Amino acid sequence: MAGTEYQREVRAMASVVALLFALFAIGSCTSQVPFLMWSKGGLPPMASPPAGHITTTDQLVVYIKTAFISAPCTVLLFLQDKLSKDDFTVFGGVFGNKLDSVFQNLEAALHSSSSLVLPSVEWSSSSTVPALLQQQLGVSPLLVDADTLSDIPLNASACTFLIINLPYNTDSKLPKEVLRNNDEIIGKVQSIMEAKNIPYTAIYTGLQPSRVIAQTSMSMQPVGRSLLQAAETSVKPPIMFNVTDVPCIMLWARNLTVSFTGTWIDLRTETPTLDGSLCNDTISLLVLTYASLGITLRFSMTKKFYPVSARNWASLDTVLLQNTNGQNASFSSRHMYTPAEYSFSCTSVKSYGDGLLVQNGTTSLRVNFTEFQIQGFGLTDGNFAYASDCAGFFTPGIWMGLLTSLIMLWIFFYGLHMIMQLNTMDRFDDPKGPSIAVPQTE
Repeated sequence: MAGTEYQREVRAMASVVALLFALFAIGSCTSQVPFLMWSKGGLPPMASPPAGHITTTDQLVVYIKTAFISAPCTVLLFLQDKLSKDDFTVFGGVFGNKLDSVFQNLEAALHSSSSLVLPSVEWSSSSTVPALLQQQLGVSPLLVDADTLSDIPLNASACTFLIINLPYNTDSKLPKEVLRNNDEIIGKVQSIMEAKNIPYTAIYTGLQPSRVIAQTSMSMQPVGRSLLQAAETSVKPPIMFNVTDVPCIMLWARNLTVSFTGTWIDLRTETPTLDGSLCNDTISLLVLTYASLGITLRFSMTKKFYPVSARNWASLDTVLLQNTNGQNASFSSRHMYTPAEYSFSCTSVKSYGDGLLVQNGTTSLRVNFTEFQIQGFGLTDGNFAYASDCAGFFTPGIWMGLLTSLIMLWIFFYGLHMIMQLNTMDRFDDPKGPSIAVPQTE
């Protein structure tokens, strides 16, 4: 019986090992192609996938449908025979940080337009991109090249689907030279479209991968940085309001996200106008208007002199959020103040939970600013002054350490006191008990 049980356990363990090996083999042999989309007309804010994530067919459909909510419906699909993300890391400048990049026109388009970069899309999904676009646009594709595009009449009010085929391998040229020529074709096509003054949405992808990449999907891991993400290659400049070419108000944040219906929108992907902003010796008002999103943010700051501290203090009093649909919310600040000659900095400024902004009234509108810094007074050279951080000196961790130390000290001194109160006994018999009788014998 013992031998039978042992064989049964061995067979069960072998089955588990075989299943794990099969799953690992399936995950490690998935082939992918990159998917790049950009538009001069503007793409809606879309979250980029985490590093190592492989975009599936269903996820790609969601990205495409979301993009064409506001993107122009004149689509240029640059369809290359073979394409892999290694082509960008080896020959690219934006993705590979190389000075001799072969994707000069592509990188310029990604930086100057709103873009979406999906580094890894399932190979089976890539073959359906023309079909997905045709279904989304409701028009049949037209195969063109850079030489004949200028002769094709285009109408900005009607949807047009143009496919430009790009080669990958030729008999006389290396892949680097072919990719450089393809980038020149992309630049030529964009020049023609700009000359026609037609807003367009461009997509660059491949029919199949140029390299089979052994990579296990990491879609379930909470990784913060995205691979091949062009938006993170440079630090975003601060928002600055000038009065007669003199800096008056500066604001910087890694993310300015707002929510109206539960969906978060990052405003830092768009460039706002500053109409309505003003500043003087006592009041600073920064008005950020995002016309393409229909959203306005107002930051109101004041400067006051406090005799107790004998100095001027600047405070961020209110933040007002509103959109073109008539929704608006006002948020009062708490503990958001600094000496007037300093800037105010905080890692997280939000209007929910234990945030620094308190909503006036009850609405579903929310704001969340990360790595936030603002200065409304004392700007001289266009740079932030010394930052006064929102984190206090006595953080919860410090308070816990102090409290624990005090408890341990109290236990120590109490024990020491008890030890010092001990007295040694000066006699060893019991005075209340009967005396000891020792009989005497002769």
